[in-house]
Amino acid sequence: MKKFLLFAFIMLLSTFFYAQTVTLTFTGSENAYNQHIQLDRVVISNLTRNWQETIFWPDTVLTMQVGTGIDDIAGAMDYSSIQLLQNNPNPFTSTTEVSIMAANEGTVSVDIADINGRIIAANEYSQQPGILQFRVTLATAGTYVMTARQNGHTSSIKMVCNGGTEVNKIEYTGSAEMRDLAFSKSPELHNAPKYTTTNSFALGDQMEYVGYATIDGMEFESIHATWVQTESQDITLYFDFSLNQPCPGAATVTDIDNNTYNTVRIGDQCWMKENLRTTRYADGTTIALGSSTSTTTKYRYYPNNDESNVATYGYLYNWNAVMGASSSSSANPSGVQGICPDGWHVPSNAEFHQLKYFVSSRSQYVCGDDNTYIAKALASVEGWNSSSEQCAVGNNSSTNNMTGFSALPAGIRFASASFFGEFTRFWSSTKMPENSGIAFKMQLSYDKAFVLDDEWMYGGNAIVSGLSVRCVRN
Repeated sequence: MKKFLLFAFIMLLSTFFYAQTVTLTFTGSENAYNQHIQLDRVVISNLTRNWQETIFWPDTVLTMQVGTGIDDIAGAMDYSSIQLLQNNPNPFTSTTEVSIMAANEGTVSVDIADINGRIIAANEYSQQPGILQFRVTLATAGTYVMTARQNGHTSSIKMVCNGGTEVNKIEYTGSAEMRDLAFSKSPELHNAPKYTTTNSFALGDQMEYVGYATIDGMEFESIHATWVQTESQDITLYFDFSLNQPCPGAATVTDIDNNTYNTVRIGDQCWMKENLRTTRYADGTTIALGSSTSTTTKYRYYPNNDESNVATYGYLYNWNAVMGASSSSSANPSGVQGICPDGWHVPSNAEFHQLKYFVSSRSQYVCGDDNTYIAKALASVEGWNSSSEQCAVGNNSSTNNMTGFSALPAGIRFASASFFGEFTRFWSSTKMPENSGIAFKMQLSYDKAFVLDDEWMYGGNAIVSGLSVRCVRN
């Protein structure tokens, strides 16, 4: 009986000690596409105990010690013999960077195994206590496990490769001294991973986590994550770039005529939020003002045949004018500058799809329960004819434009047709393969709740017509 009680006590004590460490591993991600984002820093706040801790890249891990009343025993335990930090970026194409924190002297061996357990790359290094840095190159798409070993201790991470072009290899790229990483708060050590915060923590504390990342020179803040922390956890901090923000580093763009356009970021795309109204290409070549249709001449037209509409609605252009000297493109991005300013391009049909699918993936942009009902979120609040159709653009248009795309009903130019106030159509760079005289377009209509494109029976438009143009940033 005594032996049983002693064994039970030892098991209870070991379980108790094990629970005294909570390790938080942070990853940044774009909310819509689950695309990895490098975190510049993470601010960790304990709302219960009123403290705040910040870790800086390449820190991705913070360890909190639960107060036990027997800190001398817990402090003697070794929580940091070796730690393999999550690679960045992850997922990656061909090449990614990895760091290993080794608290002790001794040979560090590293290897990478595929999902079948086959070792595809390996190496080893003689190491003093410090941080080892590696560049990993993989040749084949797949999920892999990288493992570091030292003095009988191991640490592993999962890596996702989207494909590569080189051989599998692990290259040592440098090292840094460990110094006093566990408890230092000195600014000069912010680029070194830290093991443990000295702030107090107890299981069940209310915590808040906020990530910060720099995209195109502009700093973004993640969605605040707040919950009761009861265990170690891998935490993904999500960034939402869809909230009617200007393009990072390009809040406006100016064309060759010195027209300035506001921009808006929607998902991973940066769009002009105004219709193009240039009279010239970026090289200075003039686009003729048209009074008739043509299959060859590059023309621009006044919306509703009224010059005064240009300032608000932009010009309407035939497809040849939009494309300039470029051929049809269905790529994403299209690679067709065409009529757009330098650094911007004409969107392909695939890029309109990307816009549409992103907006339909966000509940705040969908009207009702049908995720195809997104036209109101893209349409401006002004200029549209009224409609009694539920969720149509012209139904209570004051609730339009949640995305900031600000589509205006400029109509079209085709013979005597205008449709001003009824709908808008935007040219794509993509011709219909079965008809060289028709190109794809995106359309919003005052009496429709959905966006019309090539998935609808009238997805194309005769290239002689005059339609509106929106450019996308390269």
